[in-house]
Amino acid sequence: MEPNNTKASVDINTTDKTKADAFNKDKTKAGVVDKDKTKAGAVDKDKSKAGIKTAVVILNWNGKALMEQYLPVLIEHTGSPGVSLVVADNASTDGSVEWLKASYPAIQLICLEQNYGFAEGYNRALASVEAEYLVLLNSDVQVSPNWLEVLTDYLDEHPEVAACQPKILSLKQPDYFEHAGACGGFIDALGYPFCRGRIQEYLETDQGQYDQSCDVFWASGACLCIRREDYFSAGGLDARFFAHMEEIDLCWRLRKLGRRLVCLPASVVYHLGGGTLNKENAHKTFLNFRNNLLMLYKNLPQGRLFGVMALRLLLDYSAALSFLLRGCPKSAIAVLRGRMAFRKLRPGFKKDRKSLSRGTQKNIPEIYRGCIVFDYFLRGKKRYSQLKF
Repeated sequence: MEPNNTKASVDINTTDKTKADAFNKDKTKAGVVDKDKTKAGAVDKDKSKAGIKTAVVILNWNGKALMEQYLPVLIEHTGSPGVSLVVADNASTDGSVEWLKASYPAIQLICLEQNYGFAEGYNRALASVEAEYLVLLNSDVQVSPNWLEVLTDYLDEHPEVAACQPKILSLKQPDYFEHAGACGGFIDALGYPFCRGRIQEYLETDQGQYDQSCDVFWASGACLCIRREDYFSAGGLDARFFAHMEEIDLCWRLRKLGRRLVCLPASVVYHLGGGTLNKENAHKTFLNFRNNLLMLYKNLPQGRLFGVMALRLLLDYSAALSFLLRGCPKSAIAVLRGRMAFRKLRPGFKKDRKSLSRGTQKNIPEIYRGCIVFDYFLRGKKRYSQLKF
């Protein structure tokens, strides 16, 4: 799949083999893990002793075509000493594993015995990776020069920061921010996520208006650089989410622990988006609504829980009606299914509420005290710069 423009694209068709050969030659000490084990297999012993500081980990599920296009660019711009490239495969059936072994045998490969989804897939993969910094990178992300150094250098200089993300632009329209993360994520008082550069479905053009580094409430799982210690101290991604909203839930737990999260626009990547599920997919709508409610139930303080959930009940049914009126009955049903699934799963999250109530950070300034839905639809506020925190 070719990018639509030259700003975000690199011609890789004639250079795949050359880059693969060079990478494999330079990285002959890298291990390959391909045994099916409950905890994602064991890491090659030489790898753990190789002085790896940063591991860039791609979680793959039937993404061979995406890796064929974007992996050579990643290798080109990720050649610093102490950096390891890892692909964790979620039981793909498209020949991804065979292609990786043949084309890039030096890349560490972790083969999971089934599709664990984004959350548990990463939990199992990262448990097998020894590095100070872990980078969760989507297979449909195209990186740019110095993307990684900006992130890791900042973490080196700011030990109070748990994780950071780059500026994320659209691969299809590189003058625009991309939906999944844009220039750093926030949530409003009712749990609706939004970003610098993206509110609801409105994407701003990147004119340098958000080029200042900024503390955020959540960093995007499309490209998330996080300290390994923080990842596991906070409990990792919640496997019960399977996919969607899991990184926001993790970031909320980190903020409760007083750890900072930052967007660093000096680092830039381009995200295709919808590589696994596009935004019109009804199952994606189901996961987003269900997981958003689970996240709120887990993390909201007791004094706000009832009021927020009552308002969300009204707004979720309004969203279902809106989908129906727009001719999207499957999405309308997905919203209702999401709410039913939330009610079914809610009892299993009571222990989480109790344990997470012990967080040290009570007032988190990156939570917008208004309602982004009201601001967007009733007040016409479509740009982050129009909001008043």
